[in-house]
Order: sequence, then C-alpha cells, then structure tokens
Amino acid sequence: MVTASSTPPKSLAARIAPRLDSLAARLIAAAAVWTILGLVIGGYFLSASYRGAVERDFDASLSDDLAGLIAAAEPDRDAGRRADDKTQISKSLFDKSIVPANLRRVDEQTWGTAEGPEGQPLRILERRLEFPIRTTRRTDDFHAYMFLVAADLTKVETDVSEFKRTVFWSFVILGAGLIIAVLLQVRVGLLPLRRLATALARIRNGQSRRLEGTYPAEIAPLASELNSLIEHSAEVVGRARTHVSNLAHFLKTPLTVLTSEAQAQPGPLADAVTRHVGTMRRQVDHYLARARAAGAVDVLGNRTPVKPVLEDLARVLRRIHAERNLEITVNCPPGISFRGERQDLEEMAGNLMDNACKWADRRIGVAVASLSGAVLEIRVDDDGPGLEPEERERAVERGERLDESVPGSGLGLAIVRDIAKLYGGSLNLGDSPAGGLDARLILPAIV
Repeated sequence: MVTASSTPPKSLAARIAPRLDSLAARLIAAAAVWTILGLVIGGYFLSASYRGAVERDFDASLSDDLAGLIAAAEPDRDAGRRADDKTQISKSLFDKSIVPANLRRVDEQTWGTAEGPEGQPLRILERRLEFPIRTTRRTDDFHAYMFLVAADLTKVETDVSEFKRTVFWSFVILGAGLIIAVLLQVRVGLLPLRRLATALARIRNGQSRRLEGTYPAEIAPLASELNSLIEHSAEVVGRARTHVSNLAHFLKTPLTVLTSEAQAQPGPLADAVTRHVGTMRRQVDHYLARARAAGAVDVLGNRTPVKPVLEDLARVLRRIHAERNLEITVNCPPGISFRGERQDLEEMAGNLMDNACKWADRRIGVAVASLSGAVLEIRVDDDGPGLEPEERERAVERGERLDESVPGSGLGLAIVRDIAKLYGGSLNLGDSPAGGLDARLILPAIV
C-alpha cells in the first residue's frame, strides 16, 4: 500500500559520501587500505634506510678520527697496559671514565656503545696496536697501545627523528591526496552508472520511454539490452491488452443479443436470463478492468497529468446529468501526475465521480492533494444520503448493488479498489462534511 512518508533532506556530506554498501564505497575502501598499508611499509623502510645511511656515515667519520688519532700518536714507555683492563681513561674527558658495552669486533676494530660523562649515548670505536720491544731479547715483549674514539649519538638520533617526522607528515599529506584522488576517480568513473540510474528513474517516473544518452563501451551493451527489454515489455503488454479488448467485444455481443431476446419474450425464463446476463456482464466488466490495469502497471514510463483527466471527466458528467443541474468542482494543483496510465486513472476517478453524481443532491467536490513522498490523494465527496459503514464494506469488498433504482452495474467502487491495489494504492470511504459519501483514493504520484 502506498503510504505517506517524510524523508528528511540529506546533508551535503551525506550526498557526497558514498553509501557503505555501494560499489563506490568498496572501491574507495580497498584503495584507501592499500594506500595506507603501502605508505606505512614504505615509510618504515625509508626511515630504516635513512637511519642506516646516517649511521654508516657516522661510523665512517669515526673511523677517520681513529686513523687520525693513530697517525698523530707518539709512543710512551709507560703507556703499556694490560689487555684485560676494560676501563679507558682519556684526558679529553677530563679524566672521566667510560665503560664500553655491546662490543662487536669487525676485522681489527671493535665497535660498541657507552654512556658519556653527562649521560649522553656514545658510539665508540677502539683498536689495539702492539709493537715489539727491540731493546730486549725476548720475542714476546711488546708495548700494547689501545686507541679509542667516541662520538655523541644524539645528533644521529635527532636527525633520524626529524627525518621520521618529515616522512610521517609528508606521507599523511600524500595519503590524503591519494585517497581524495581515488574518491574523485571513482566518482568520475562511476558517473555513467549514476546517469544510467537517473535515466531508469526517469522511465519509471514516466518522464521518458527509453534510456537516452551515450554511455561508455562497458555500459553501452547494458543500456541497449535494457532498451530492448523495455520495448519488448511494452509490446507484450500491448498485445495482451488487445486480446483483452477483443475478448470484451466477443463476450459483450452475445450477452447483448441474449438480453434483447429475453426482453422480446417476457416471462419467468426471460427474467432469469436477464438477471444472469446482468451478473455475467458485471463480472466481465470487473475482471476485464482488472486485467487491463494489471497489464498497464508492468509498463515502465507511464505518466498521466491528473488535472486534465479530472476536468475532462467533470465536463462529460455535467453533460450526462445536465437535467439535474449538478455543481461539480475540481480543485487540483498543476504539475501533479499519476504514475500510471491515463485509461486507468479515468476508470478510477470516473467511477468515483459518476457514483457521486448518481447520489448527490446538487454538489460534488473533487480535490487533489500531493502528500509527502510520491503519493497523491484524490478526494471525491457529495451531499447525498451517504452510506452506512456496513454498506460501504458491501459496496467495496463484494461489489454489491445497494439500490436497483440507480442505473449501473454496482461494481464501480470494487473496480476502483482493485485497480488502486494493483498500483499499490488504496480506497477509503468515509462521511463527507456535506452529509454524503467521502471517497479518498490514494495513488502513486510524480510531483
């Protein structure tokens, strides 16, 4: 059933951001994940490579300092020491000591770390040199010299930390730029699909009969197939409606002949034939109207302006009931359209207005309102005697005639209800402010 709904307007962020279950969101999420992962891995290896380069340069400078120290050293007879002494005394440290740790021997040099006199981290490089004593006859007598240089690692850590910060913020900006670029790329790349969805919505709303415009090579076959499907559907429905019309003419002619023959030969048999023929005629009209409306519902692109239809019906009904001098008013804002075929709208509105004209004393009012959402309401009320609640149910649900003195089949309200249901609408009967019947027809709309 078509119901009125209130949909709050979307914010700008909601309109720009893709839905979480959309293809665009999946593409953007996948690209964002791989972009962030790639930048994190790249930043890690770039930082590690930079640290390695800085440390190698630092070690090379330390090796040059050690070589210069060895070249500038002068032997001292009292400079020998034991090889197992791990405490190094340096006059450049003002007689403060450093304790090497994490020693690692590479070739003839030993690398390690230590804590400086002020607690700063030091990188140390030491080398032991031994020279034989020529003034003695013992071959194992020698002077041992331990050369050690140390440098503060604080600048290395500072340079690496600064480089990491630069890389981090650079990659943050780069990542944001890449994600924005992916977002724009996906938006632009999926634009033909959005145009296709818009074109389909135009067809459903009755603004177009086929998909219009040019599409990329990947989507063009889909658009072509959809156009072929729409044309085939319209053709099939058209043939079905032609068969329904032919069937109506085929059945109505024999029924008319039977009615004429029965009227020409009065009697009990003729009365029975007339009664049953009338029942058959009503059932044929009922189910043919339903079959025709059911076929029309499946056709895309149906759009019927409401105001011209109601004004035409009012004009015709004024002529039919000219001797009663009925006042039929139509109040319908322009621009409201029924999402369906004109013939079905004429069937529904015509039955309601004709029923109101049969029972009204003088005035019939027709008002159309656009409810919230794609829904319209056609309200037909009169100043006649109206219907009791149980009579409304009998007239709408079972299609019974409530008064044989009024011409008609008695199926008008039932037909209106059935066609409205096929469109997802409804028919509700109530009391009119003028004292008669108030019929409210809810249908899908295009505003």
